Amino acid sequence: MPQLSTDPPIDDLAGLALFNQVSQILGSSLDLTQVLNQVMDAIIQLTGAERGFLMLVGRDTPELDLRAGRNVDRVTIDGDEMEVSRTVISRVVEKGQPVLTYNAQEDPRFSQQMSVVGYALRSVMCAPLWARGKILGAVYVDNRVRSGVFSESQLSTLATFANQAAMAIENARLFTMTDQALAARVEELSILQRIDRELNTSLDFDRVMDLALEWAVKLADADGGMLLLLEEGAETARVVASRGRDAAPDRVPLAHPAISHVLANGESVVMHGPVSAQSVDGTPAIAQVAVPIKREGRVTALLALESSRENIFDEDKVAFLERLADHAAIAIENVRLYDAVVAATDAKSTLISLVSHELRVPMTSIKGYTEMLEAGAAGPVTEMQLEFLDTIQRSVDRMSVLVSDLSDINRMESGRLRLDSGPVDLADVIDEAVAGLQTQFVAKGQTVSVDIPDDLPSVLADRSRTVQILTNLLSNANKYSPKGRPVTVTAENVDREGRRFLRVAVTDQGIGITPEDQAQLFTQFFRSLDPAVRDETGWGLGLSIVKMMVEAQGGAITVESTPGVGSCFAFTLAVADDS
Repeated sequence: MPQLSTDPPIDDLAGLALFNQVSQILGSSLDLTQVLNQVMDAIIQLTGAERGFLMLVGRDTPELDLRAGRNVDRVTIDGDEMEVSRTVISRVVEKGQPVLTYNAQEDPRFSQQMSVVGYALRSVMCAPLWARGKILGAVYVDNRVRSGVFSESQLSTLATFANQAAMAIENARLFTMTDQALAARVEELSILQRIDRELNTSLDFDRVMDLALEWAVKLADADGGMLLLLEEGAETARVVASRGRDAAPDRVPLAHPAISHVLANGESVVMHGPVSAQSVDGTPAIAQVAVPIKREGRVTALLALESSRENIFDEDKVAFLERLADHAAIAIENVRLYDAVVAATDAKSTLISLVSHELRVPMTSIKGYTEMLEAGAAGPVTEMQLEFLDTIQRSVDRMSVLVSDLSDINRMESGRLRLDSGPVDLADVIDEAVAGLQTQFVAKGQTVSVDIPDDLPSVLADRSRTVQILTNLLSNANKYSPKGRPVTVTAENVDREGRRFLRVAVTDQGIGITPEDQAQLFTQFFRSLDPAVRDETGWGLGLSIVKMMVEAQGGAITVESTPGVGSCFAFTLAVADDS
């Protein structure tokens, strides 16, 4: 059974941007039905699922109620089409842990269930909806056609987003209440929405900490307070924000009565008439409250407020501070995820730059001395020695391509790739790419036909990078097509979102690509397990670079393929403005 990863669930900055985007959408409505549909649409977008469903536990009954069903086209699923595995969902709600199965038909946990068999379920993910220490229900996504669609990383993303979605659902639920506290709840929700907007507009750690504490002090009508961050293995908590006190300490011992109570019980505590030694900062106070800030049920930070007035921190005030802490926890986690991604990206960029530089020097020497030996600079060379030298030369060339690919990826991911964009004649680019690979095509008895209109307009692109894109696609067509099979390059005008584009397609009659491999085709270092693919040299980087280069120029790339028939890779580039 897959275990939920403790690593940040967002894999890169683009993924984090999408995560923040859909997170902010959740705060845009308090209509429960609309929120439930927003949650499912966002989850399908984040996971790439075919369908998604959301079930809630009844307020007065443990029964699960299927409240929302959506597909990848954002169309509501209802009636007979709401075919889900209640066994999987019930398991998640009961145990409070997410579930991933690569193929429910073969998973011994679920393969005997009638819903799994009857609905032909395969790839399934499900995560609980936790809010304020209780499970509201569960979110469920699946793909009935394909197995192995979801990964453990996606399960982590689903579980993290489910916690955030649970807060939006709970807010919407509160909004729909019709009891005597409705007016107060509506006001509170409006405040929390404003707080969410402020907290989620910044990814600066200090700014988020200060904002969270500022709101807490203001809304609790406290004299001052601190936000304390727990650090693994430390005997003190670090003060990351303070308000209302002139001389705030840098750290507070975990043995402090209020802090130790929160850590031992995982719940808020109010202390009346604490002595100076019990005050968080040594300043006497009449009342003190400490509220835990939790991530996945674990206390990661504390909110400590103090007041010179008695009974200021009543039950309703503490309950509100706990809800505020839940919202702050989400913002804090987003900042931590962002910092972790930035740090990992910077570290990877530094490592690749260092390795690329250090490898180029010896490779240049190896290549140079090999060429000198082949030319007889050190004396006559036998035929066997020439073969050995040729093997060395090919290996160095392969290593050089790898270093170049890694450098390109590094520059693109770090935003340092410079594109010299301007009007480009696509016909010239296609001719250059075809000519550069003519030797390889001739060696396999393959022909390359170019079928493009004579009046093809120029595209707005970087010429050298466009040549690189076409060269990579043509090289793959050459490598993965049997001898004598033709390759075709076509181009046509297309419209997309009111703009003109040129669509360039490279079509072969090669070995083709399975649907499972197509789903991972543009992933870095992915190589199919197909022996015909493994027989060819490669690092699994070319197509990921092509995708990034196309998208960096405002285009998109697609693939259509049938095993044993062939493949068609097509990309678009914007038509240059002729005005």
